[in-house]
Amino acid sequence: MNTTDAHASPPGTELGALLRHWRAVRDKSQLDLSLDSGVSQRHISFVEVGRSVPSRQMLMNIAQALDVPLRERNTLLLAAGYAPAYPDDPLNVLETQSVKNAIQRMLRQHEPYPAVVMDRYWNVVMANDFAPRFFNCFIDMSARKKPRNLLHLMFDPDGMRPFIDKWEDVAKSLIQRVYRESVGRVIDEQTQALLATLMAYPGTKTDWKSPVALSAVPVNPAMPVIPLSFLKDGKPLNYFSMITTVGTPQTVAMQELRIESMFPADEATEQLHVQLVGHASAR
Repeated sequence: MNTTDAHASPPGTELGALLRHWRAVRDKSQLDLSLDSGVSQRHISFVEVGRSVPSRQMLMNIAQALDVPLRERNTLLLAAGYAPAYPDDPLNVLETQSVKNAIQRMLRQHEPYPAVVMDRYWNVVMANDFAPRFFNCFIDMSARKKPRNLLHLMFDPDGMRPFIDKWEDVAKSLIQRVYRESVGRVIDEQTQALLATLMAYPGTKTDWKSPVALSAVPVNPAMPVIPLSFLKDGKPLNYFSMITTVGTPQTVAMQELRIESMFPADEATEQLHVQLVGHASAR
């Protein structure tokens, strides 16, 4: 008997493992998935044990029912032997030029307040002129290599961290945001690596990744959002942010983009902000 053949994975096993993984992530039984996707429970069972390979359209229906992010849908298709369905092109390709132009328009219209576009790992891929102007009021942004990561900027003792009021509360809420805003509510390996590097900074605590950690952050009942406050020459600047995503994205890159826009939380901050950025560099 050939022992190598005896222990080889049967065709479709990788696909089956992926589907079981996504059912577990979404907390769905085979029956639940059958009802949501229109695929029989028997057929789903056969796919998961490697006895059957679904058609391309059937697999797309299953992925839709499981709310699988576009990048991971491509992985499912490849595991089944099909070509990827969703392009993973950079933002500057021709097919996305109209969306890129719209995003650039949004960034300009938000000035003189900071606005940045980030990928799924919080790397800044686009920004308006006033984002670096604002951060240059505190640190030398030209000394930080591109692509600049917004989370590292907030956690780094050589970055914005010394200027953030109540930094521990802010850091804790940012860790929770990573979980809450992850694409498809899934923490992939690269996101786990990002979290590990953030937690390696001095002053962080392992329990910040706990689901109840955010509840320990003081809440201001007068503010419907969590503010982010900076200190400049002893004066507070209070902001809150709003996140915008691309509706009904058809490419991986588009689904993973987030536009974060900072707004002054009070009139004093609005006035001081204009004064500060008017003299800052846009590097």
